Order: sequence, then C-alpha cells, then structure tokens
Amino acid sequence: MTLPTSYSKNRLLKRFSALGPYVRELKCQNGYFFFDCLAVCVSAKVTPEKREFWGWWLELEEQDQGFVYNYQIGLFDKHGEWHVMGIKKKSDLEHLESTLQTFHQRLADAFDTLKLTLIPSENTATLQTQVIA
Repeated sequence: MTLPTSYSKNRLLKRFSALGPYVRELKCQNGYFFFDCLAVCVSAKVTPEKREFWGWWLELEEQDQGFVYNYQIGLFDKHGEWHVMGIKKKSDLEHLESTLQTFHQRLADAFDTLKLTLIPSENTATLQTQVIA
C-alpha cells in the first residue's frame, strides 16, 4: 500500500496525537510509529524518576497491504525500557486491558476515517483474542 501524498509522517503524527498521550514522536520514523501507555504504577513509594509501570506498547508499521500493528504488554522499567512480562495482579491487568481496549477502538476509528487498513501482526492476533476484542 502506498500512502496518498496527503498522508505524510507529520500529518499522521498529528492525527495520532489526537488519540491521547500515547504516540512517542521521537521513536517514530517514516512508515513506523510507536505508542505506549504506562497504565499502572508498580510502586508509588519509589521516587518518581525510578518508578516502574505495568502497561502496553504498540508498534505500527506500514506494509504493502496496510499498517501492521503489534501490541505487547509488560513492564516499563526505571531505565525507560519496555520488557514483555505477564501481569499477575488481576486488578492491574484489568485496568491495563481497559486502557488498551479504549485506545485500540480510537485507533481503529481513526484508520476508518483515514480510509487506511489496520492489520494485526501474528503476535498480536493471540493478544487480541485475550485483551483487545
């Protein structure tokens, strides 16, 4: 799929920014977009700069047939890095799932409006049946 010339990286970033505080512009490149959500603080007792969070991240990549997306869930550590990790506490997982579902619906609606195709990656297909659907 070749994007129409009216869909520049900057125009897409502006549209994605309207979805909420999820897009990380510094990690985005032409045809690749990165989103994340720090859904649940692991421990508020730790100083803010050392806090870790349970959350999710999304990599969205332009392919021939549309934009392929890949969600992961896990831990955002005190060094600012994401790690795939299961979340054991049910209430934390439920909150994370809620934020993910809400975001995914906004993303799907934006893609419908833009008349672009959103395709789950093979990895996300499994997560989608558990969380996104």
